[in-house]
Amino acid sequence: MRWLITGAGGMLGHDVVEELTRRGEDVVGLDRSALDITRPEAVDAAARQHRPDLVVNCAAYTAVDDAETDEARALEINGDGPRLLARACAAHDARLIHVSTDYVFSGEAGTTPYPENHPPAPRTAYGRTKLAGERAVLEELPGASAVVRTAWLYGVHGTNFVRTMIGLEARRDTLDVVDDQRGQPTWSADVAERIADLGPRLGPDAHGVFHATDSGEATWYELAREVFSLLGADPDRVRPTSSAAFPRPAPRPAYSALAHGRWQEIGLPLPREWRSALHEALPRIRKEGPPS
Repeated sequence: MRWLITGAGGMLGHDVVEELTRRGEDVVGLDRSALDITRPEAVDAAARQHRPDLVVNCAAYTAVDDAETDEARALEINGDGPRLLARACAAHDARLIHVSTDYVFSGEAGTTPYPENHPPAPRTAYGRTKLAGERAVLEELPGASAVVRTAWLYGVHGTNFVRTMIGLEARRDTLDVVDDQRGQPTWSADVAERIADLGPRLGPDAHGVFHATDSGEATWYELAREVFSLLGADPDRVRPTSSAAFPRPAPRPAYSALAHGRWQEIGLPLPREWRSALHEALPRIRKEGPPS
């Protein structure tokens, strides 16, 4: 089976290519310079040239705050691009896995993780544009596509919260971190493994929406304390604060944990707990050093 990964220069796209390569799969990774998913002719040309059996779309407009004043461009990338990919897959007999986000939900669920079939209600431009992409993929390619929602990603490649905490631990005596937003810290390598596992199963009996996050829950404050502890630093140097102390153009979800029931339906185990993943990931992130 041949895989084509869009957005391969990003954190998750890089990890998906790496995981598939490790498994000995035939994989082609295209970054933004190699494939602009908003250009119909470029999408069709890529499908004709590489003839994938399965496309994984990791390309996205991810600047959550910028999207509030740039929604048209965000929609072009997050909504129109996935539709073009889905149409190309339909035309060339390929399947499609599209990566989405917890921001499609309101973030006001309280204490119960969102199941895959919970009605979306985005509160931000970013969330609206990502939901548009989800709907486009499922409409254009029913039965041969999957939407994989993830959240709170960190990884070896690129800028992310865990890498930021590693840097700040070395430079700050104390650090104020938000303690009123709760979600699921998720290692991007774990999501890449889920995507690699899902691909061969994708079809009439395994399609639709899946949630790919590590299990358990934490606030950003709790995650920062865990990072400090793993670095051998005093976690009490991290102090809790509220999101009001860090106003943003786009409101962040107060609660965005995702449920994982669909994995068991297709014979895969539930994701591992986020602390276990962080313990494995942190040495690799430190070894990699700051992002280029």
